[in-house]
Amino acid sequence: MIEVLRFPTFRNLFAAQVIALIGTGLATVALSLLAYDLAGAEAGAVLGTALAIKMIVYVLLAPLSGAIVPANLRKPVLIALDLVRAGAALCLPFVNQIWQVYLLIALLQSASACFTPLFQSTIPEILKEERDYTRALSLSRLAYDLESLLSPALAAALLTLISFHGLFAGTSVGFVISAILVFSTAFPFVAPSLRKDGPYARAIRGMRIYLKTPRLKGLLALNLCAAAGGAMVFVNTVVVVRNVLGGAESQVAWALAAFGGGSMLTALVLPKVLDRVADRRVMLSAALAMCIVLVTLGLTWLLSPSSIGWPIVLTGWALLGMSYAGLVTPGGRLLRRSAESTDLPFLFAAQFSLSHVCWLIAYPLAGAVGAKFGMPVAIMALAVVGIAGFVFAWRIWPAHDPDEISHGHDDLAADHPHWAEHASSNGKHSHRYVIDDVHPRWPG
Repeated sequence: MIEVLRFPTFRNLFAAQVIALIGTGLATVALSLLAYDLAGAEAGAVLGTALAIKMIVYVLLAPLSGAIVPANLRKPVLIALDLVRAGAALCLPFVNQIWQVYLLIALLQSASACFTPLFQSTIPEILKEERDYTRALSLSRLAYDLESLLSPALAAALLTLISFHGLFAGTSVGFVISAILVFSTAFPFVAPSLRKDGPYARAIRGMRIYLKTPRLKGLLALNLCAAAGGAMVFVNTVVVVRNVLGGAESQVAWALAAFGGGSMLTALVLPKVLDRVADRRVMLSAALAMCIVLVTLGLTWLLSPSSIGWPIVLTGWALLGMSYAGLVTPGGRLLRRSAESTDLPFLFAAQFSLSHVCWLIAYPLAGAVGAKFGMPVAIMALAVVGIAGFVFAWRIWPAHDPDEISHGHDDLAADHPHWAEHASSNGKHSHRYVIDDVHPRWPG
């Protein structure tokens, strides 16, 4: 996996990602504790609302970032967005009203909504080989998992020395260092697109490719399943630890670390698994596992609430983390298979936006239902959402999903350049099939 670090550009960007993620992990713990400080037992509802705001700006802004920012301006824009995030994080320790939390989260996450798709779309341009890109995806997933594991551990250690407000300063420092690393990186040259359409048309283009490609519609459904499990952990961990288990602030961090540890274990073995097993089988298996864990946790909590203690919570969170990594890590491979290089920024932005529609459903559900009806009802509600995602993905994503598909073009003129590029027999030919101007719909 680590052999992809031999590419200097990827190595620098990966380091920037890791540093920023460590800061983000500190903020995750601090935000949970800030919500509990301001709202007490209603912290889950506050976090659910804050995270819903995050999802709204992700859904609205992500498609535009990929469409508006030209390839030659990605670097300065990424630096500016890191600095905006640093400033917003630095303001969070000074809030004393819930609405102020919502406002700063909206600013910070607006910058992240623009940053992440631009960052992600650069990686396949650096790593041209499928094998290298697969390992980069797993390494990136591992970075997220290390953030989920090490950042809470670091937060727990720091909380013995400082208040949780000080953790936001670490977040700000992480974004500043990320900006410095991006500044020091030589970005690859990307030939400008010959298309003359505007930003709105380009944003819609990414959405159109996504929603007309069966495997990507399946990916969207699996994102719903991933959001169901993830939302339970990210929204309700602080309530479970403080109110149900009677744990301390530092133990919130350790519970979040269990999720990250499970996810990291999966990320470590996934590259070799994906060399032998198809993406669809891996992701559907992970989705099924996620649903089983949620149902088991929910039923155990409903039928035997006295049995809910640290062993069950930590084990359940770890298993959810393992399933989550199996669901989300291969997604970049599917995107890369499904578009030409010039369309990848728009497609990554579409994935970023549409996947967060799923989180927009799951976050408020986890927070509001948990606050009003209790944790077991929230878990079962999220399990229903996860099962729906699994069933839809299984039905919409065909088991036979080759890259090359035999097809015809009844609507193309005989002198169209596409005929010269691809040999035809009986009006049909075969090549790597993606949605574009010549192939506006999926065959069959």
